[in-house]
Amino acid sequence: MASRALGTTVVLAIAVATAVTTFPTAQASTPDRAPTSASASANRAVPAPAPRRDDFNGDGYPDLAFTAPGATVDGKSKAGYVAVVYGSKNGPQTSTKQVFTQNSPGIPDSAEAGDGFGGSMVSADLDKDGYSDLVVGASNEKIGTAGSAGTLTVIWGGAQGLSGGATLLNGDELYDEVGALTAAGDFDGDGAMDIATVGMHNTYVLSGPFKRDGSTAAPAREIRDMDDLRYMDVTAGDFDGDGRDDLAGVVHDGDEYDARRILVRDGGSTGLAEDYTVVDKADGDRLQAGETITAGRVDGDKYADLVVGRPVDGYDSDLGLPLAKGGMITYVPGGANGPRGDRAKVFNQDSAGVPGAAEAGDGFGASVSIGDVNGDGYGDIAVGVPHEDLGTTKDAGSVLVLPGTASGPTGTGTVGFNQDTADVPGAAEANDRFGGAAKLVDANRDGRSELAVGAPGENADAGSLWIFPTTAAGPTAKGSFTFGHGTLGTVAKSAELGSSFNR
Repeated sequence: MASRALGTTVVLAIAVATAVTTFPTAQASTPDRAPTSASASANRAVPAPAPRRDDFNGDGYPDLAFTAPGATVDGKSKAGYVAVVYGSKNGPQTSTKQVFTQNSPGIPDSAEAGDGFGGSMVSADLDKDGYSDLVVGASNEKIGTAGSAGTLTVIWGGAQGLSGGATLLNGDELYDEVGALTAAGDFDGDGAMDIATVGMHNTYVLSGPFKRDGSTAAPAREIRDMDDLRYMDVTAGDFDGDGRDDLAGVVHDGDEYDARRILVRDGGSTGLAEDYTVVDKADGDRLQAGETITAGRVDGDKYADLVVGRPVDGYDSDLGLPLAKGGMITYVPGGANGPRGDRAKVFNQDSAGVPGAAEAGDGFGASVSIGDVNGDGYGDIAVGVPHEDLGTTKDAGSVLVLPGTASGPTGTGTVGFNQDTADVPGAAEANDRFGGAAKLVDANRDGRSELAVGAPGENADAGSLWIFPTTAAGPTAKGSFTFGHGTLGTVAKSAELGSSFNR
């Protein structure tokens, strides 16, 4: 799934209008390249540039998509919608916005109560036309008589932006929950992007390239997990540097939250492996995981790294683990044999240099994202803390950005923002849950990622979004702005806009 707030109830009641924007014809996107910086080590390994995965109109600027999966559409409660604003030399431009529901022209199916369209969302160029496409999950979709069978839909990118779509996969059994958690990667190394979606107990793999009707050369492959696993989040990246992406997931396999672990399925010439490995510590015990996960390159080498958020605290698995208080994140670097649990680093709000203090129920790690905010060649980590109390204001929320270095993240130099920070629009209020979603994206392509933040509880669960620009010193509140339903042309009541971003 995309980064999301935990422990919240989604009760949305809005009617959504589709906004269509015309874009100038542009050249197809070119690969991202790591920015050069005098502060970056001259002899460190630099990964090969990867195809851009979030440029829907091919103008060279990454775009930002976001969700309200519980929104009411044409009177259908919790039908859900997704929306996008497009990048430019000035960053994300709210004037170029689009809203998509299952009732939008060209989108398959129709909006129905409880579908949850936008429950997961990833972006990748599925048909190899040079434009990124948006893949949207609706795990509660009813297929025939099978409730919560789920569906996975693609909205196609093009020179004029996103338009039209196709069904990639439908579930066919009760509680299949296709589209609940989704990741995009090149799992077989053939140069075409593949999709993995995890439902209740099964992983479905769709091997690209995709045709415009949503089909591929081979049928979806189903990997049945026979163990009693509950997947919480998934992500993809080349953790072992073999040129093929791998799939990593955080799961629970015990009562409550007392058996967390990280599972990895390796990519190979035939795609994802049937069997998984568990990420262990140096002593051979499994590394304690969490509920959110993302991949990126923090230390600047050729291996993708993992960051796991563990926002839920107060359970038996916290015993003997003081850093779990208030939530924590775990950094797991990649290596020649995959994620290095023996080199993991753990941070919470009691870690040196990290602002604030660890308090029970803060939700530190409810959202995690990796991006280079200062152009030094190292990935920095945005961490949402949506249940942070500001004085007596409960669950106002905040976001922190931890710097990346050649040895991984550090608390030193961490910066934080909330709605009471100077120059940040708005004011902190109880239950805003600012930081319920966070995303680092270089929307103006200057080599420094801007910070996007969702507050799904803003204004009695209407929800809203914030954008923070960056300088050579990193993200700054000066010049930050917010937008929401007034800009999108949607009804605000209980919408929880900003619940997640594309990945």
